[in-house]
Amino acid sequence: MVQQVTRGIKISVETTFEGTFYKNYKMHFAFGYCITIENQSKDSVQLTSRHWKIKDALNNEEIVEGEGVIGQKPVIKPGESHTYNSGCLLTSPFGAMRGYYNMVNFTSTRKFRVHIPSFKLSSPFALN
Repeated sequence: MVQQVTRGIKISVETTFEGTFYKNYKMHFAFGYCITIENQSKDSVQLTSRHWKIKDALNNEEIVEGEGVIGQKPVIKPGESHTYNSGCLLTSPFGAMRGYYNMVNFTSTRKFRVHIPSFKLSSPFALN
């Protein structure tokens, strides 16, 4: 598990290898990840958007941006957490992801960024 705290918001990430399949005559490697966002601050916050940088072992890079996470813009009160599962496809058996969430502090109405630590994606059959 990979973890990082930014401005009182703790991000924890666990990854899984989901399998391989062919798409458009090309092998793809499917990975899942589970993210827990824990509010360790004294203020309620809301996640408004996300920014991902996904890189595979062939040095292909993809930027993914969007509103919320999996169709939600969760409000997280002090001491509470929000967990969600998602995934990505790579064209190689190894890769990594990192990024950030844009959030709003409900007390100060200030926007801030919470960093998502870099985490590895690797298929178990490709490891020595």
